[in-house]
Order: sequence, then C-alpha cells, then structure tokens
Amino acid sequence: MAPTQTGLAPNVYDAEPIPEAARAEIDRLMQSGDLFRYTAPADAPVALLEREFADMMGVKYALAVSSCSAAIFLSLEALGLEAGARVLIPAFTFAAVPSAIVHARMQPVLVEVGENYRIDMDDFKAKLDDSISAVIISHMRGHTSDMDAIMALCDAAGIPVIEDAAHSLGTTWHGKKIGTIGAVGCFSFQSYKMLNAGEGGILISNDADVIARAVILSGAYEHNWKKHKGPEGQNDPELAMAFARWQNKLPLYNMRLQNLSAAVIRPQIPELARRVRDGRANHDYVAGLLNTSPWLNVPDALPPEERAPDSIQFNLVGVETDDQARAFAAAAEARGVKVQVFGLSKDNARAYWNWQFIPGDMPDLPQTRAMLMRACDVRLPARLKKPELDFVADALLAAAEDVMAEARAYGT
Repeated sequence: MAPTQTGLAPNVYDAEPIPEAARAEIDRLMQSGDLFRYTAPADAPVALLEREFADMMGVKYALAVSSCSAAIFLSLEALGLEAGARVLIPAFTFAAVPSAIVHARMQPVLVEVGENYRIDMDDFKAKLDDSISAVIISHMRGHTSDMDAIMALCDAAGIPVIEDAAHSLGTTWHGKKIGTIGAVGCFSFQSYKMLNAGEGGILISNDADVIARAVILSGAYEHNWKKHKGPEGQNDPELAMAFARWQNKLPLYNMRLQNLSAAVIRPQIPELARRVRDGRANHDYVAGLLNTSPWLNVPDALPPEERAPDSIQFNLVGVETDDQARAFAAAAEARGVKVQVFGLSKDNARAYWNWQFIPGDMPDLPQTRAMLMRACDVRLPARLKKPELDFVADALLAAAEDVMAEARAYGT
C-alpha cells in the first residue's frame, strides 16, 4: 500500500467563505438585536431573501424556514393531506425525508432505486396506485430521476409531487430549474449545500393556497403573514385572499428562519451561478478520470439533466465482498481521501434499513440494497482546483488498483 498522504490532502469539508457583503448587515442586526423575522414592520432580511429566491427560481412564492426537513414537513401539511396518507419516496434518500412524513402522521412507501441512484420506474409505476396520496422525489446527491415520466404518471393520477431538492439547487431538467417542476420544491441551506447558512431551508410554489397554509403553519401568528411578499409585493391580492381563508384555522409549528441566517444567505445568491459552473466542471473532470478504471464507475446523468454537484458518487465494479469494499475505503483514506460506502457506514442515515422509525415492516428492496453496498460518496466542493482534484482522483484510482490487485493475487 502506498504511504499515507494526508498532509497533502485537500480539505473537502469547509464551505466557501461567507461574502464580505454579509458583514455590514450582520453587524447592523447585532447592534439592533433585530433577529426575529417579524420584528420589523416590513422588509426584514428573511422576507427579502424569500422574494429574491423566488425571483431567482422564477416562481411566485417562497417561504424560508428552519431546515429543508421543515420545508418538506410543511409541504405535506400545506397540501392538506390527511393523517395516515401514504407518501411514495425513493429508498435512496436521507433519513430526514421519511422522518418528515412520520412527523406529519403519514406513512412512507419506499420505491426501488437503481445502480445509477435514480428511481426504478417499473417499481414506481407498480407502487403508484390508488392508495398513494403524494409523492416526494428526492434528487438525492443531485441525481435527477426521470421527471418526464414521473410527472406524467402523477398528473394523470392527480397526485401532487414535492421535490426534495436539498442537493439540487442550480440543477436543470430540459432547462427547467429543479424544484419548480412539482407542486412544491424544497431546498437546504445547510453548510454542505450550494448556499450556506449552517442550517436553514426554503420551500417554493406557484400555488397561493399552499404557500399561505405553509406560512401560517410555519409560525405566522396573528397577522404577521402580511409581512410576507408576493410577486406583486405585500399587497398581492391572490395571496391576501388565501391568507384570509386560513387565518386561525391551522396550528403553528414555529419553524421560522431568523434574520441572521438570511443575512448570511442573501449575498451568496449572486455567487450561485459560479458555484454551479465550477462544481459541474470539477465533478465531470474527476468522473472522467475515475471512469478510466475497470473497478470504478460514475453513472451517466440522464440526457435532460444539467447537474449542479458538490460531491461525486461512484460504484465499485467487480468488488464481490464487503471486506473488499471496506479495504478500498481504508486504502483511499490512507492516501488522504475519505470515502463513504453508503451501505457499509455504520448507522448511515441514507441506508433505508436504518429507518427503523417507519411504521410497519421494512420492505425488501434488493436492488437498492445492492446499490448502497457498493455506492461510494466523496465530497468535491466547487472551490477545489485542478491539483486538488488530481489528488482525489489519483488516491481513488490507486486504492482501487491496490485492493483488486490483491484480490487477483489471492484468486478471489
């Protein structure tokens, strides 16, 4: 095995620095103590963020909340689904997605995912029956499933689609922004995402009724909903009528975002296009190198998709045992590159068998399980430069060659 090279390894865990433009606003907020989104009569940083984000995405409405998990939960509630509703989700997602469904007193229904990390459409069609009330499509790690087929099936059945786009801000499908295809799109502002507030999330929609319900549910007590901005400003008539319909009729969950987070996020919005461009270039460069190995495979994107990745996923090919997969991860780490094999990382929140909080029996999902046992994940931030990308790729290629050469030598 090659000597450890951790001293040369790039730091893939720090996010990009917060733009200097945020400092003055943060200082103003700290001096004033004006951190609650509803303190100001109008134009609070959170309200401005919502309007700017909606405009960037080309939708009417946005609601900033405490996390993407909160956004998904509020979306389910805002769609008016009943307790016990069955919600179809991919079996490859983060534990927060089925958790949000359980919090909403609903039942997650898991659908198979293929070795390309996307929904198996045959299993999706088979499970999209009359018992399903909603669908959540997780664009997990930024991988887009066949949204044409999914939307055609769901529209024909009258089933609403929520897009969990936590990993997909900046991704497009046929040129249309991911998160704007379904009834609601949900995004994350956690530190490993394209826009970083440490924590936070946002949901978007063109449906005034859905957004009004979500705003009230999020914690807009009394008439604080008047401080939210519609596409025509504070006096958007369609939104005002929707708020009037739901005043005092919904419980408050208090999942609001606060002004400091908005002050951190807003100056990053102009940086998004660059981050998407650089992240895509970094991913594609490393993917090209990894795909030269007979032991590593980065699945192709579907043709309509233009990704906005900040990490890379690849499958181990010809690795027959879990011990070999663990040996590969150890060999990569010895060279300074941390690899997560989804199904072999203890208590991994992306391995569906660890979602033991889901009511009922865990389904048998052999295709998804097989994928997770050999699917690898490596952080690949947009800020990395070519020498750092070469370091990552070289470490992964050498680790694969080490393990498989040893396996050949022993005839396994």
